Amino acid sequence: MSEAVAALRDRAAAALAGAGVPDPEVDAELLLAHVLGVSRGGVQAKLVTGGAAPEGAAEALTPLVERRSAREPLQHILGLAAFRHLELEVGPGVFVPRPETETLAQLAIDAALAAAGPSPRVVDLCTGSGAVALAVGTEVPHAEVAAVELSPEAFVWARRNRERAGAENVRMVFGDLAEALPEWDGTVDVVVSNPPYIPLGAIPRDPEVRLFDPELALYGGEDGLDVVRSLSRRALALLHPGGFLVIEHGELQGADIRALLTADGWSAAATQRDLLGRDRFTSALR
Repeated sequence: MSEAVAALRDRAAAALAGAGVPDPEVDAELLLAHVLGVSRGGVQAKLVTGGAAPEGAAEALTPLVERRSAREPLQHILGLAAFRHLELEVGPGVFVPRPETETLAQLAIDAALAAAGPSPRVVDLCTGSGAVALAVGTEVPHAEVAAVELSPEAFVWARRNRERAGAENVRMVFGDLAEALPEWDGTVDVVVSNPPYIPLGAIPRDPEVRLFDPELALYGGEDGLDVVRSLSRRALALLHPGGFLVIEHGELQGADIRALLTADGWSAAATQRDLLGRDRFTSALR
């Protein structure tokens, strides 16, 4: 027997709220949309009109709500993560891109658009799902983009997303950022990165991060800056004089990263805030 869409949504939202899931109604509607094969707007339209769900919808929704109640990321359950204009495939083994990283991509896009020459070169180090590289490659289609990833599991997702986006100007490179792309040394306009930056002793508060994001994408050594140190050295070699570096980091790490970059010989190190007013991105010039 079919149930009203509103009843399914309300029961799912109550279960998610009881499990401490942030925004339980939003997640309930997105899970229900997935089951019904419609958009969230389609679900909301059925809520307004009092529409009924088809047979079997409740049975299909229940295990998804149970997974989300166990704090499995919504993006893993749906299989997709929204990032700017893209829909990226994500799942176990790859870091789920966050909304704040869309601003990191914008900073790289702006720098690429401002670069001299007909085809700016952009390198995304620690690309993960490929989110930033693919945003740059699709929004600056005349750019030549290389995306580097060390994790075999994440690299599979990155290559899949490149095919999904149809970004022929983006090249996925498997390997350690410390040795990446020597053939591009001194020719790159922009280096962008969202590296692992959580100190080893810091445990992420959110279960979705703590339990499901890969450790390789999270932890950056005792002070969280080990990968940033390697990134700074490699970016110095990749960028031409005047080239632009921008790094995402924790909200308390801006001063330390500015000092690190300045000591390495970078100029004009500056930290920008995310949309919530938190120090989140540090840039510098070669």
